[in-house]
Amino acid sequence: MKIIIFDDNESLRDSIAMLLQDAPGFTLVGSYSHCLDVIENIKDTKPDVVIMDIDMPGMNGIEGVKLIRGNFPAVQILMLTIFEDDEKVFAAIKAGADGYILKNAEPADLLNAITAVYSGGAPMTPGIARKVLHQFQAILPDEQKDYHLSAREKEVLSLLVDGLSYKMISGKLNITYDTVRAHIKKIYEKLHVASMTEAVAKAITEKLFPSK
Repeated sequence: MKIIIFDDNESLRDSIAMLLQDAPGFTLVGSYSHCLDVIENIKDTKPDVVIMDIDMPGMNGIEGVKLIRGNFPAVQILMLTIFEDDEKVFAAIKAGADGYILKNAEPADLLNAITAVYSGGAPMTPGIARKVLHQFQAILPDEQKDYHLSAREKEVLSLLVDGLSYKMISGKLNITYDTVRAHIKKIYEKLHVASMTEAVAKAITEKLFPSK
């Protein structure tokens, strides 16, 4: 798994580099103090996972996430930041972040989060996950909307709500990993969301699967 980091804290970048160096299956292919050149950085390194801070010089990480999501939709993005205020959390998720972890997380938790986001999960610090659900509950519509999901798309979304990763969905439905990704891309388009976190939260709060 190839990983790059965007964070203006050199000490933290070095610490994460050491952590990844000692963890089998992880390869750090880039480490940057800003995301002004994020498009070129990703073209050069071709990462599977991006670890992104928010507060950086020149361009903040949320704007960086938007650029990544618009140009490299297959790249997984994990926010790693000190910020836990609602505004930044929701801005990052809306921009397309796939996970949101605070910098005070234990090293093992960070490795687990990287693995989870790479596998199609949406890892979050527990307090952040609660904020996300509360936010979506606050905007819960009175009537259930019809997003015109196909039967297969509903199956895939239901399994995402159950917490299954892309790989697990592939095995359960006996379809390829790429087919799962294609279905999820269509689900995002139909639900008007940019990340799995948003898709799952929307499915839960809008009661798209009443039996769950």
